[in-house]
Amino acid sequence: MSAALENVENWSGKGRADENFPVGSALVSARLRPEIHAFYAFARNADDIADSPDLASQDKLDRLDIMEAVLMGRRQDASPSATGLRASLARTGVTDRHARDLMVAFRQDATKTRYETWDELVEYCRYSAMPVGRHVLDLHGEPEATHVPSDGLCASLQVLNHLQDGSKDLAALDRCYLPQDMLRQHGAVTAELAGTAETPGLRAVFATMLDRCDAWNAAATDLPRGTRDRRLRLETAVILGLARRLARRLRHGDPVAGRVKLSKIDAASSILAALRFAP
Repeated sequence: MSAALENVENWSGKGRADENFPVGSALVSARLRPEIHAFYAFARNADDIADSPDLASQDKLDRLDIMEAVLMGRRQDASPSATGLRASLARTGVTDRHARDLMVAFRQDATKTRYETWDELVEYCRYSAMPVGRHVLDLHGEPEATHVPSDGLCASLQVLNHLQDGSKDLAALDRCYLPQDMLRQHGAVTAELAGTAETPGLRAVFATMLDRCDAWNAAATDLPRGTRDRRLRLETAVILGLARRLARRLRHGDPVAGRVKLSKIDAASSILAALRFAP
């Protein structure tokens, strides 16, 4: 049983460098970087449990329960990243609510493989993505008003990642985040993600989802504008630039034929564009 394991974590080998956006980069305060990394390590390890193709659903749920028990101090062993985050929260005074919200999404990933509507997918993003931005903002003492544009940007990044990895998720986990009613509306089916190239129906679904990501990204301009910490303001502006560039690449690329991803030029351009928020 997983409860008997010395360490329930199941790290996939993925790290901060594998993400589409910077995670506690050199742009943010050196004092807060370790705290952001502690939150990321917890999220990464919990996500790896939920996304493991080798663990049964109940085993995933058991492991996630243990991680949360360690985070909350109900248990002292078996999850190093939860122990690290618990210590970080004690140092900083940031609420554990954001980390607990993430666990809602990871438990859902352990058992749920289809999403019927866009609203259902957005509700998933409420737990899988939005808590990440909120944690970082709270860590910096930013006003609660910044949560709204951050939520949109985080949801956009999550959906863009779903579009990037749709074929891989289906092949490895039989999981599909494309809204089923949207697929039906455009005469497409989930199985088309297993093909060698996108179909017209899938492209129509992708375009609809990208339109909504573009709207989130446009509204997210209020995030760097409203962020008081100069270094965090720059990082959020860079992340926004990367989200916009990834959306454009997905608009013109075929994520079924191969993974559409950002380039070094995208990263450099996003950094340069962020400088307008430097003052």
